[in-house]
Amino acid sequence: MKKNLIPSIVSLILIISFSCTQSPQPGESTELMESTQISARVSGDRLLRIDKMIQQAVDSGWIAGAVGFIARDGKIVYDKSFGVSDIEKKTAMHNDDIFRIASQTKAITSVAVMMLFEEGKFLLDDPISKYIPEFANPVVLNKFNEKDTTFTTVKANREITIRDLLTHTSGIDYAGIGSANMNAIYAKSGIPTGFVSEKIVLGDKIRKLGKLPLVHQPGERFTYGLNLDVLGYLVEVLSGESLDHYFHKHIFEPLGMNDTYFYLPASKIERLVNVSTEDKNHRLINAPDFVKYPTVQGTYYSGGAGLSSTIKDYAIFLQMLLNNGKYKGKTLLARHTVELMTSNQIGDLSLGRNKFGLGFEITTANGQEKLGMSEGSFSWGGYFATNYWADPKEKLVGLIFMQQSPLRHGEIPEKFEALVYQALSN
Repeated sequence: MKKNLIPSIVSLILIISFSCTQSPQPGESTELMESTQISARVSGDRLLRIDKMIQQAVDSGWIAGAVGFIARDGKIVYDKSFGVSDIEKKTAMHNDDIFRIASQTKAITSVAVMMLFEEGKFLLDDPISKYIPEFANPVVLNKFNEKDTTFTTVKANREITIRDLLTHTSGIDYAGIGSANMNAIYAKSGIPTGFVSEKIVLGDKIRKLGKLPLVHQPGERFTYGLNLDVLGYLVEVLSGESLDHYFHKHIFEPLGMNDTYFYLPASKIERLVNVSTEDKNHRLINAPDFVKYPTVQGTYYSGGAGLSSTIKDYAIFLQMLLNNGKYKGKTLLARHTVELMTSNQIGDLSLGRNKFGLGFEITTANGQEKLGMSEGSFSWGGYFATNYWADPKEKLVGLIFMQQSPLRHGEIPEKFEALVYQALSN
């Protein structure tokens, strides 16, 4: 071998060796796996600050328990449980316990909708009435009589589109937690929030919802509402499958999300975390029985709020999105579709510091200034104090699951987020 070739060969070996140790490139189908914190560029010492924060919240009686999860570059660097899953029984919380994820269902429904979009089933700016005729000729609430719940309406300026529903700009409000007038109208018509134990069917309620007034003109502003319940029914109409079956066949089974359900099988009910609340003295107690809906054999598949899951299952779902729609050799969505879902879809409309995509809150440059979450990250949470985000820039997923309503110490998820970013070593 010629002597002058040796430095070149050594350099080539070093380059190959270095490239093999690098993080996965954007779009690669990274699978979540246990790893060292060093290999994921995370400080183990600084992660201990998260332990201290969550344990302090438990010891102070602010929360019964929690599970925290962090993965970077597909490497799981934090998966810990604290406190108890049942205040009365003092059952220890476990990493694989099952939580009611409520509005985190919305992101899964949004993915299902976009999977059908990719099949050419519809266009985003199609009117929803094209597929659910009861939404034709929408009207907007004008005057409301509190004494007898009667109301007058005006004609909507245009039809509600599928894009309106994905972005919560349709004018549909939320039953139970929305405006007082619409709460009364929805209650009178029997429109549920999504936590349902009765033997009712999604399509029946959504068709009835289609005949009710909107709280404002379509596209006028962001109003968090029953939009994804409507889209859950759209999935049923376009696929010919129940939403439950569609989720399991096309999303949960391909991803290996084996603990995610609308209604839990009997063998998994014991892993369901109890919802806690506070009494008048701010002491934690078990919440009323209405939150036990996932333990019955129900038939109402709420695309906006009905699922229960584990923190690991939902982390897999987020990792699929960070992988631009791929996971474990399965492709659920195309890269361009994920980019569409995680870009600003509400224009100049306001959502505080941030914007909204097709199913997610999107962090802006202004939003990044609050706690450090990178611009372009996407996130949301659930009614019972579950929260998540995914950061494409840092190749990071972060989740903290609790089970409490209301969560008086709402700073806990924000502290978790801040402590995750301070632990990133580079």
